[in-house]
Amino acid sequence: MIETHAHIYSDDYAEDRDEMLDRAWKAGIEQIWMPNCDSGTITGMMELAKKYPEKCLPMIGLHPTYVKDDFENELAIMEEWLDMYPFIAVGEIGMDLFWDVTFKEQQEKAFLYQCKLARKHNLWIDIHSRSAFSETVRLIEEFADPRLTGIFHCFTGTLEEAEKAIELGFKLGIGGVATFKNGGLDKVIPFIGLDNLVLETDSPYLTPVPFRGKRNEVSYIDLVAQRVADLKQITKAEVISATTETAQKLLHIKAS
Repeated sequence: MIETHAHIYSDDYAEDRDEMLDRAWKAGIEQIWMPNCDSGTITGMMELAKKYPEKCLPMIGLHPTYVKDDFENELAIMEEWLDMYPFIAVGEIGMDLFWDVTFKEQQEKAFLYQCKLARKHNLWIDIHSRSAFSETVRLIEEFADPRLTGIFHCFTGTLEEAEKAIELGFKLGIGGVATFKNGGLDKVIPFIGLDNLVLETDSPYLTPVPFRGKRNEVSYIDLVAQRVADLKQITKAEVISATTETAQKLLHIKAS
């Protein structure tokens, strides 16, 4: 399996990071893709990339909830890193209007600028969109580059929104919310082609049932895979095979 989105550099794993990763490898995780948040998370992320160069693959980007008045300085740091290191993607980037709309305009500018960086470096983007799906879609359509692709990370929208994301050329990142009783994805996943889905945990957040309420970790992606299999009435092996293949295709974008 490929874990397409996990913050394994988080301080939540300060006491047992190696043990957590060992459980992930034993669960069959081949790779863990690490999204960045801001300049403060780069060091920890890159230490893991250096320690596990074939397994822990980093992205670089400014997370929308970290966009403040100094966002242009933060973007300059992201751009410098992009020129120095072969990241797999620009992320996580996007729009988040759930907690606060104070920096909505700055979030929009940051997102569009990072889309430009992704195209400059021939990379895909990892999108964070919370309470902002229509705004994010509008920006993608405004950017108007059909080559822009990537993942709508932690997708929790409607079937109509899922179909729109796919129409725009993106995959859906499915995580622990799929296991929630009222998560809503039971009305989406059965109707979406398996080749449009990838698996993630967003660790340490959004822990799947039956561990909901506790710290999430990468090995729990197996529970997500099983839930997708149950919803689509296929085997877990089929889900793992298809989602891994889809994820691998994203990795090959830069080489194309």
